[in-house]
Amino acid sequence: MIRILGIDPGSRLTGYGVIEVVPGRIRFIACGVVKTTPQFPFANRLNEIFDGINEVIQLHGPEVAAVEDVFMANNASSALKLGQARGAAVVAAMQNGLGVHDYSAKKVKRSVVGYGQAEKVQVQHMIRVLLGLSSAPSADAADALAVAICHAHHLKAGV
Repeated sequence: MIRILGIDPGSRLTGYGVIEVVPGRIRFIACGVVKTTPQFPFANRLNEIFDGINEVIQLHGPEVAAVEDVFMANNASSALKLGQARGAAVVAAMQNGLGVHDYSAKKVKRSVVGYGQAEKVQVQHMIRVLLGLSSAPSADAADALAVAICHAHHLKAGV
């Protein structure tokens, strides 16, 4: 049995999802988003991400983290902010002794939906089905759960 924290980094909303891999199945533990305060300076928002992920780790006790890689957005400034948000989340995981594994968005979508160009709504639907949830989580939380499930699949495959 292993508990995995999936993280979908963002400078405004950082999605998180915690699953547990037990023999023969994946069990939902928790999901949500760390919301930053838009009026705050960017450095303070990074600290909010760090604190939020730290709190999730303390509350749910994952043993490992899986984080979506930064992709090059249309805007270089957005990509840099996304990279810094990702860094804040990664440091929170590392400070809590978690190993961190990186996955591209394409790999995550392929692992969960079967298609690397899947839309967010498709990811949300598959997360709901795979985890037996009564409703679909928010897009950011679903993406984070998808990252965690992608890591679970890689553990099973021995990759």
